[in-house]
Amino acid sequence: MNRLPNWIRQHIAGLRVLIVFTVITGIIYPLVMVGIAQVAFKNQANGSMVTFKGRVVGSSLICQEFVNAKGDPLPQYFQPRPSAAVQPGNSKDYGCDSLYSSASNLGPNNPVLIKEIEQRQKQISAFDHVPISQIPADAVTASGSGLDPGISLQNAAIQVDRVAKARGITPAQVEALVRQYTVGRPLGFLGEPYVNVLLLNIALDTRYPVTS
Repeated sequence: MNRLPNWIRQHIAGLRVLIVFTVITGIIYPLVMVGIAQVAFKNQANGSMVTFKGRVVGSSLICQEFVNAKGDPLPQYFQPRPSAAVQPGNSKDYGCDSLYSSASNLGPNNPVLIKEIEQRQKQISAFDHVPISQIPADAVTASGSGLDPGISLQNAAIQVDRVAKARGITPAQVEALVRQYTVGRPLGFLGEPYVNVLLLNIALDTRYPVTS
């Protein structure tokens, strides 16, 4: 070994270091982290999947559309915020498609976005029977990812009466579930509270199923 030229010995030493750190950081460390995650945070590590009646229906971290075959919102469900995460050219993809997470990339002064917001305001006003002035921004604008699982408390509030009427229950019963599925600020001060739409709708179907 000592008879080898100095530059070759340096390359061999470098190769040894590379192999050692590849094994540590590329094999051992990932396996340890996966093991810890599966033991301590199994649900989160596997995508925070949500089951209903014995089958997986979605993830609590990803929004889901509650529409009929034509893409019209179902009145018995709380509706998520608009989503730009759609498959290009697929007229039956109504948003919240995790394979196409994206924003519209339209600025606040873009005439296309302004027209979309005005159309959404009219649709929500007619659907929820509320004046446009009461419709919050998150009800008519998409998130950056297009996959936000929650809506603002104000957005949930304007939907309460419509959901209650569609299910034949009182607004107070719906409001109680809204409070139950309201997620507070992380660490008590980051962001804003929000209502998890998927979990709330599953709770509604569990406690107050629609019979028709």
